[in-house]
Amino acid sequence: MNVNNNKTPNKLIHEKSPYLLQHAYNPVQWYPWGDEAFEKANREDKPIFLSIGYSTCHWCHVMNEESFEDEEVAELLNKYFIPIKVDREERPDIDEVYMTFAQALTGSGGWPLNVFTTPDGKPFYTGTYFPKKSSYRYTGLIEILNKMNDLWKKSKNELIEESNHILNAIENSYLTYSKGKVGKTELDEAIEELKNTFDRIYGGFGRRPKFPIPQNIFLLLDYGAKNNDSESVYTAKVTLDSMYKGGIFDHIGFGFCRYSVDEKWLVPHFEKMLYDNALLGIAYSKACHITREELYKEIAEKIYEFVFRDMTSDEGGFYSALDADSEGVEGKFYVWDYDEIIDILGEEDGEFISSFYDITKSGNFEGKSIPNLIGKDLYFIDKETFKRVESIRKKLFDYREKRVHPHRDEKILTSWNGLMIASLAYSGRILKKEEYITRAEKACDFIFNNLSREDGRLLSTYSKGESYNLGLLPDYSFLIWGLIELYESTRNENYLEKALKLNEDMLKLFWDNKNGGLFLYGNDGEKLVIRPKSIYDGAIPSGNSIGTLNMMKLFKLTDDKSLKDKAEEILYVFGEEINKNPLSYAYILSLVLDEYVE
Repeated sequence: MNVNNNKTPNKLIHEKSPYLLQHAYNPVQWYPWGDEAFEKANREDKPIFLSIGYSTCHWCHVMNEESFEDEEVAELLNKYFIPIKVDREERPDIDEVYMTFAQALTGSGGWPLNVFTTPDGKPFYTGTYFPKKSSYRYTGLIEILNKMNDLWKKSKNELIEESNHILNAIENSYLTYSKGKVGKTELDEAIEELKNTFDRIYGGFGRRPKFPIPQNIFLLLDYGAKNNDSESVYTAKVTLDSMYKGGIFDHIGFGFCRYSVDEKWLVPHFEKMLYDNALLGIAYSKACHITREELYKEIAEKIYEFVFRDMTSDEGGFYSALDADSEGVEGKFYVWDYDEIIDILGEEDGEFISSFYDITKSGNFEGKSIPNLIGKDLYFIDKETFKRVESIRKKLFDYREKRVHPHRDEKILTSWNGLMIASLAYSGRILKKEEYITRAEKACDFIFNNLSREDGRLLSTYSKGESYNLGLLPDYSFLIWGLIELYESTRNENYLEKALKLNEDMLKLFWDNKNGGLFLYGNDGEKLVIRPKSIYDGAIPSGNSIGTLNMMKLFKLTDDKSLKDKAEEILYVFGEEINKNPLSYAYILSLVLDEYVE
């Protein structure tokens, strides 16, 4: 590698995003997304190399170290392309546009997402992680850059034609939805699929990697409770127990990591995201409410303890994420040596806690140990053992606090804060924890004081004391969800009034007047090469699904039938899409469960 000793920053140095600032001293002459980059690309007739990631992304760090800090790579990028960096959390609209292309062209996506586009932003080649040089598994970035430059010089017109063809195909295939009715059949199909793909040994659904998909848990618990279906509740319980017992849960400092790379939930991808912990807080609180198991209350409390300690600003807003890496090594902050445990605690306590948390001399992860409770029956551990474990855990936590901490992304996002506000307001009500509701109210005040313009238009991002970027559909729909939960927990009419006003604004800004449904970005926003509209629920719910649920709840609270009509219209607009694969739309299926629709 040609090592980067670059002391002169590129144009990212003036940005506020932690991710963009991580790349400010790359020898690659990055541009932030904006007119300057596109004008230069058009003026110099160069294709754009667009790289999208986020500050706590492990493979983004790897590619940065291997390629973007490398002088040889930088020389090619600077000479033949206009390189643009985007923080996907700061601009989820840009990310969704180009991820749609990536999935259409390659069948998959991920981060870092790297896209070659024409000077006006139309893509013609995409991929995720590229190593610097080609290997038997990957085509290297050097080879790709040379190939793309060669193609642009020799076949530019064909590439432009191809990009236009891709654009048309995406709009016709990926952004066009068939209408239809959604009913009990689709709900039953989704429940059946969950039962059929349920891992009866380790919980969860399907094989590795395993993601903690909270909407599946919500659906199973609510369906089981409503229909007296013990199998659905059992499926949810085993999954919740297994996730908690695995290494995906941080047993020393609490909170859930992003996902597990194995079927046992042992080895996590170590980053911790605000949205995962918000939604899982709801899942465990709901499980406590339905099953009356105190264990789930304790797990929910541990999630929120982590959030309050590590993810909350002094003003009450919630930070975005904690990195997977520390000191350049994934998971280093979280893993333990057996001998280290003995040194800290002494022989007796050290051996006891090592046995309890599966910390061994040989280790369970690259020679070290991830604390876990896999194989233990949590319901048959006596109180004295738990008391001793908790006393020792605190000592390990205090010791771990002295380690180099993972980077924390201190962006405060309206959308993810909306999810955490909803989570705390709901769990505060269910678990009878007044502090949670108070914290939700404080975060709500923060959003309205800092991320709402004088005209009421929501902004999406707060960083380093400044708010910027127009709010997108999830900013509105998730915050409205939070406001509805706050109203239901406090009966403060102010929250209901704010929810109704934001819902009215949301419909004005995002409604598709031609085909129905809600667009991702507003009619006052930047016009990208496509205007996405989706109801698919991934790790983060879709704005359309939560927006629909909100309107049904608001109808129930106000008896305003126009809200119910709008919600039913969204459901009908995406109906055929939902019918094809109901489980991909688990949030929306709760409308059927609650008998809002026939």
